[in-house]
Amino acid sequence: MGMRGLVIGLSVTVCSMAFGQAAGEAGPVWAPLMDGQTLAGWHPVGHGTWTVEDGAFVGRADNEQLYGLLVSDWSYRDFALRLKFRCSAGDSGVYIRTLLRPPDQAHGLQVQVGPPGTGTGGIYESYGRAWLSKPTSEAEQGYLKADDWNSLTITARGGDVTVEVNGVKSAELKADPGRPEGQLALQMHSGTAMEVRFKEIEILEGPPPEG
Repeated sequence: MGMRGLVIGLSVTVCSMAFGQAAGEAGPVWAPLMDGQTLAGWHPVGHGTWTVEDGAFVGRADNEQLYGLLVSDWSYRDFALRLKFRCSAGDSGVYIRTLLRPPDQAHGLQVQVGPPGTGTGGIYESYGRAWLSKPTSEAEQGYLKADDWNSLTITARGGDVTVEVNGVKSAELKADPGRPEGQLALQMHSGTAMEVRFKEIEILEGPPPEG
């Protein structure tokens, strides 16, 4: 794992302790991708406003013409990404291995985030094949907490991509031919009133840990 993941300037030792690992204990080290106070490590693209409130990235927009994206400064290839989200209104998502094209196009795989009925936890390829794995409304109701904090884990290694919402597998791709590397991006959909929050964003780069 590269030091680039530690965008808030914490050392590996501090990160390990933050996740309850005693000194000298072996185990994966998840690198935080936000400091809870600034947008460091990320940059906005398009319309809408991204702020930091109570340790979370907050996106707000009101029927904007362009998508509002918060894009990572770094690109990633094989990784596990975990975070918490809360979408009170609108339509959002988390892009992985994305390629940005002006003025607001994020090309590649997007994990849907939104209110009930929007397919939260499904995988959609923007500007490409559209829905690749979409949960049924019944399945979504079984794991999504409406207007509340939800945990999201995305594992992407090679062409295999798995999504879990609140510990429940919501989507999976095997040997997908999509782009193998790219940036991360958080989305606010255009043409809708938006409020979405993301916090505790962490990444574990490379192959899965042994054991």
